[in-house]
Parts: sequence; structure tokens; C-alpha cells
Amino acid sequence: MAWSKSPARFTRKLSSKDNMNERTTTISRNAASLENNARATLRKTLIVCGSLAIILIVIAIVAATMGSERLPVVDLLSTLFTGGKTTGSLTTTQRAILFDIRLPRILLAATVGASLAASGASYQALLRNALAEPYLLGISNGAAVGTMVALVFMGANEWTRPLLAFGGALAATFVVYRLARGRAGATPEKLILAGVIVTTFQSSAIVFITTLMDATRIRSFTFWLLGDLSQATPQSIWIAVASTVVGVAALTLKARPLNLMMLGERDAFDLGVEVERVRLQVFLAASLLVGVSVALGGSVGYVGLVVPHLVRMSTSGDNRLTIPAAALAGASFVVVADTLARTVIAPRELPVGAITALVGAPLFIYLLKRR
Repeated sequence: MAWSKSPARFTRKLSSKDNMNERTTTISRNAASLENNARATLRKTLIVCGSLAIILIVIAIVAATMGSERLPVVDLLSTLFTGGKTTGSLTTTQRAILFDIRLPRILLAATVGASLAASGASYQALLRNALAEPYLLGISNGAAVGTMVALVFMGANEWTRPLLAFGGALAATFVVYRLARGRAGATPEKLILAGVIVTTFQSSAIVFITTLMDATRIRSFTFWLLGDLSQATPQSIWIAVASTVVGVAALTLKARPLNLMMLGERDAFDLGVEVERVRLQVFLAASLLVGVSVALGGSVGYVGLVVPHLVRMSTSGDNRLTIPAAALAGASFVVVADTLARTVIAPRELPVGAITALVGAPLFIYLLKRR
């Protein structure tokens, strides 16, 4: 009897081993096919990112000339290229407008756009969901709650706001992910539902904190929640630039593991990716970007949805190109949106989040219908 069972047992072992080898071969072939189809070579990455950087510079220069006080382009360029030593025909007032108001605001808008777009691209790759975005997942609201706690209970310290916003964004990220996580992974429907649940809870927290403020501060806080880049200060600019460089660089370094995780977490693990470690690192870097951008510029919605999707449509799905390109494109997008927000009904201003929502909401509906 034992001898009669042993061939079947041996056959099953061989069959299982053959299936495993076949599965590993299939996974490796799929991974190679993914990278070959993306074709994000170093040359292509440099060309795309270099072109986007030039576009960003041009947009920033144009934005610096626009406003209630028009600045001559030639004089503005000579002032910028000489570091303010040569002002041309710019008056003292115009020079103050350029260096004290417009340039800090443009830099803040660029860092906010780069942070939100890069984090959105990383969330979409990590969760394998084109609808994943900080604003829709409730992560921006988590950062907003942290910022409001810092402002109401800890004063207006420049460092406590980003730190508590980072903590709020990180907490919201893990809560949404855990709520949406199931045996089949985090499906688009579960992610959206989890984001709605978390956002509803956080909105209640924001309302509660708002009731603790005096009437004179409520209006400014409401405007800030919709996206306000007018409060740029030299210290906040340094914080924004440093966190953006660190966060985008960290996400770009994880681009190759994210490419493999787009095949599925189990397949990525079989190919040698430390899935849990990569997930934690991406969550930390993306939460840092979202937290700092919300703390300094308010909740600017749909940037993380619109920009990465357009970049992937225009270039490829390789995150080695998508993440840095999305950062540069997001910077340009928010600079344009902020310029429109402060010039369309000048001297009054619109919330920059209202401008981004005009573009992002229709695209979100289009993506949802496609799925």
C-alpha cells in the first residue's frame, strides 16, 4: 500500500515544483515585459524632465510678471539673473513685490504641486489604483486636522505645523489602507469608500476645532482649507523646498520596486522585493510631502490625480520616469492655477483649490466611468 502511494506523492511534489518554476518564469517574463514596454531609459528621462523643468521656469517667469502690478519682462529677467543687483527700470515698490510677495508664492506653489503630484503617483503605483490620490483618500484632510491642532493649541510655530500635519497624513494613510484592505487587496471601490469614511470623520474634527476659534479667524481658516498660498514666508519656503527634495528623491529611489509591485504584491515578493518595507517607506515619504504641502498651502485637491494620470498617458508607466516628471508637471500645474486664482478677479483672490478642482473633478468622473 505504501509503495502504491509513493509514486503519486512523488508525482505531486514534482508537479508542485514544476508549477512553482513555471510561475516564477511567468512572473519574471511579465516584469521584463513591463520594463521593456515602459522604455524609461536614462536618456528619455533626462529629455522629459529637462523639458518639463524648462517649461516650469518659463511659467514661473510669466507668473512673476502678472498681477495687479505688471512687471516688465526684460527688467524682471535682468533683476533675477543678477540676483537683484541690477533692477533696470523696476521701482523700489516693484522690486519689493517681486522678491517679497511673488517669488516666495511661486516657489511655494511649485513645491506644493510637486509634492502632491509625486505622492499621488506613488500612491497609484503602490495601491495599483488610478483613482488613488491624497485628497480623495482623505490624507489631505488628515494633514489639515494636524495643522489645525498645531495652530489652535500650539501657536503659529513654523515647525509644529508641518510635524503635526505629517503625523495626521500618516495616520490617515494607514487607516484608509487598513479599512480598504481585503483578501483581494485594496479595490478601487473600497479605497474610495474608506476615503469617504475617513474624510467624513476628519471633517467633523475640523468643524469641532473651528468652533474653538474666534470669529475673526474662522474666515481665514476656511479660505486656507480650500488652498491658500498667500502666506509664504522665507522660513516656510525653506521647509517646503527641503521636504519636497527629500520626499521626491526618496520616492524616485523606490521607483523600481514600485514597478514590480504593480504586478501584484505576491509576484513582487517572489521577485525579491521587500514588500512591507517598501510600502512603509513609500507611505512615510508620501505622507511627509502631503503633510508639509497642506500645512503651508492648505488642501489643494486633485493635483495628485490629474498630473500623474496625464504624465502616464504622455510618457510611460515606468515610475522611474513618472514620479520625477509628475513632480515637475505638478509644480507647473499649481503655479498656473495659483496665478489664475490671484488674477482672475483681482484685486480679490480665489482659493487655488477651486481652480484645480475645475480640472480634476471632470477627470475623476471620467476615470471612474472608465472603470
